[in-house]
Amino acid sequence: MHARLGTRIVAIGLAGVAYVLGSHWLMTHAADSPWSVVVVVAPMLVLVAIGAWRAGQHVLALGTGAVVAVLLLQGVLGLRIPAPVLYVAQHVGINLFLAALFGGTLRAGHKPLITILAERVHRVFTPAMVVYTRKVTVAWTVYFLAMVVVSLGLYAFAPFDTWALFANLLTPVAVVAMFACEYLLRYHLHPEFERTSIAAAVRSYLQGTDAPPDAPAAVPKAKADAIP
Repeated sequence: MHARLGTRIVAIGLAGVAYVLGSHWLMTHAADSPWSVVVVVAPMLVLVAIGAWRAGQHVLALGTGAVVAVLLLQGVLGLRIPAPVLYVAQHVGINLFLAALFGGTLRAGHKPLITILAERVHRVFTPAMVVYTRKVTVAWTVYFLAMVVVSLGLYAFAPFDTWALFANLLTPVAVVAMFACEYLLRYHLHPEFERTSIAAAVRSYLQGTDAPPDAPAAVPKAKADAIP
């Protein structure tokens, strides 16, 4: 099962790289075609919609699906909406949606998104981990909002090719850097946390709420309301 899942993860990674490179080429060489906008924008919005639906944010998911439908309609009708505007709207919109997805779980009475994901990997889940994972959810929310500000700033004050470089190539690098920095910071600030790999986290997310087979013996999880 692990080999099959590993193959799936590699395939997803390769598809992501192909999408990033293809998107950059379309933005810089075929920006006038309404269908190139659909190819670049729609897949990311579909992923956002799926993530929002799985997180229980159905209004956000349906709204994102409606945007995809509008994009398909403009492709069919061949509307001449300036492609750069749509590309920027896509980048800004996705980051706003993700900020809403993460930030929405910080509301009173809700469990932070990173806490939910961490509980799928760690069977030993302490009150310190509850506090930390909430802070990480806040950090990701701020990160996505910062990306919106940078994106709009570059579009307003820099050449479009510079914005395209940031959106298509630097943005994925920034996401990977964010994951890596958080991973290193987690074990620097909290060496008592159970060690786990990124692969285990991905396996747990893809397989659902069950903990991975190599997790340690179960210990009752701390409840968020146990934190003073």
